[in-house]
Amino acid sequence: MPDKQSDGAVSTLLISACPGPSVCAAVHTYLFVDGLDLVARSDSSMAGLGPRWLLRPGGPLYPADMPRMVDVAAEEQPDPGPGRLTIRVQLRGETVIWSSLMYPGLDGRAIDEVRFRLGQYLGEVERAYAALKDRL
Repeated sequence: MPDKQSDGAVSTLLISACPGPSVCAAVHTYLFVDGLDLVARSDSSMAGLGPRWLLRPGGPLYPADMPRMVDVAAEEQPDPGPGRLTIRVQLRGETVIWSSLMYPGLDGRAIDEVRFRLGQYLGEVERAYAALKDRL
């Protein structure tokens, strides 16, 4: 199923985070779409931005009717570099759409858009934020 997003199939989102020091220099967010790490597959030199910014209530990953461009990752160096991984987030009815993607699916074909059921999507963003907020 991971390679069928462009035909309207519904994907599943799972969010996790690196714990930060001492494992990494800072806490960063992992975004798994159908089990694939979106950031690592898009650009392995990047790390997801902090969950405090991405996942906060009403934050950038919360969908709206008007599409918006959202930075989800930055170049990983001792400090975040200027390069960014940006996706387009939009709500259409009961579907959250991420587009402007370009990462390889399991079969190597490019995935440029994924769709999530609104309930699963919001539930996962809220679950991840609640699980992480003690570490933020």
